[in-house]
Amino acid sequence: MQIPTSIDAVQALLSRQGYVCGRALATVVFLSLKLGRPLFLEGEAGVGKTEIAKALAAALNRRLIRLQCYEGLDAASAVYEWNFPAQMIAIRTAEATGKADRDALNRELFSSEYLVERPLLEAMRPDENGAPVLLIDELDRTDEPFEAFLLEALSDFQVTIPELGTIKAPEPPVVILTSNRTREVHDALKRRCLYHWVDYPDFDREIEILQARAPQASETLSREVVAFVQSLRTEDLFKKPGVAETIDWAKCLLALDVINLSPEVIADTLGAILKYQDDIQKLQGSEAKRILDEARATLEPA
Repeated sequence: MQIPTSIDAVQALLSRQGYVCGRALATVVFLSLKLGRPLFLEGEAGVGKTEIAKALAAALNRRLIRLQCYEGLDAASAVYEWNFPAQMIAIRTAEATGKADRDALNRELFSSEYLVERPLLEAMRPDENGAPVLLIDELDRTDEPFEAFLLEALSDFQVTIPELGTIKAPEPPVVILTSNRTREVHDALKRRCLYHWVDYPDFDREIEILQARAPQASETLSREVVAFVQSLRTEDLFKKPGVAETIDWAKCLLALDVINLSPEVIADTLGAILKYQDDIQKLQGSEAKRILDEARATLEPA
C-alpha cells in the first residue's frame, strides 16, 4: 500500500486498525513516512508506543520486524549470527567423506546458507510489498555501545558482514524506536530521528480508544472504567496504569459480565490494572471506594 498523502489520511489509516491517535502524533508519523526519517517515541509503558508500529505495518500491508532490546544486546545479536551447529555438522561430514578441501569448505561454511539473519539485517532485505516496518522496542534497556552502532546503521541503512561484504537496503525501512525513559538515550541518536512524547490520553481520547479496542463494553461501563483509571493515575503509585491496562481491565470486566463498577469488583480485578503488590495494597479497604466516588463525581450525565 502507498504511503498516506496527508495527516488526516494517517489518522484514518490507523483508525481502521483500531489505533486512535491525536493530530500531533499523526503529524509526526506522516512526516516520518514522507521524509523517510526514523521516528523516536518516548513515554510511559502502556501508552501505545509499540502498538503504533503494529498498526502501521498492518495498515500499510508491510512486514513488521521487531528488535526487542535488552541489557547486553550487541551488534551481532541484532544483525546476524552464523549457524554454528550446522557448520560443525558440515565440517564433520566433509571429514568423514574425505572431501575436506579447506578453501572450498571455508567458502561454503561462510555463505548465505549458514547465515542466521537477525532483525536489522532482515529489515534491509527487499520485499515485494515495500520496505518493512522496523520496530526497535525499548531502546533504553540497551547500553551506549549499541546506541553508537545503531546510529551508524540508521544513518546509511547498511551493514557489513566480513565474510560476505556490505549489504545495503534497496529501500530504507520504516523505523520506529521506542523508549520508556528508564534512562536518557544519547542526543546524537535522537537527532537522527523525529521525536514525539506519547502521553496518557485525556478522558475523551481514552474513551474513543476503549470503544475501538473493546466495543462490547457499554457506554456506562466504559466511562466508569476510564474515569477510575484516570483518577488512579493521580495517586502516588509505583507504576501507574497505561492505556493497555485500561483495555485489559475492560475486557476482564466484560468476561465477568460486570455492568457497573463496585468496590468489590475493583478489589477482585486489581491485578488487571496494577502490577505491583505495594500498589495493590494501597487500594485495599476504603481506598478503592474513595477513588471510585471521586471518579464518578467527574462524570457528566451520559
